[in-house]
Amino acid sequence: MQAAVFGALGEPSRLQIVELLRRGPHGVGEIAEALGLRQPQVSKHLKVLDRLGIVDVEARARRRIYHLRAEPFDEIAHWVDSFEHLWEVRLDALGEHLRTHATDTTREDDQ
Repeated sequence: MQAAVFGALGEPSRLQIVELLRRGPHGVGEIAEALGLRQPQVSKHLKVLDRLGIVDVEARARRRIYHLRAEPFDEIAHWVDSFEHLWEVRLDALGEHLRTHATDTTREDDQ
């Protein structure tokens, strides 16, 4: 699912829609107006996001209100977290380099 979600979010208009929905639920017209897109374009993008489970839609009278679902982003966060060990190794190496460099600099200053 991650590849499909990343693919969907790789489209700039869909990413803008997700960023807008991150602030709260919106209707198609509100999204179109906020992003300067036409309603048919927004509806097309929302259909893709809905099909992938990124958004949910709620019918309110004659309006359809869209909001983000947490699950796809939880999966992405879990995937990103799986790379934490790489960051730790690099940060440890950087810390060691800085300690060594600080020690060398301190010795030069003492002379």
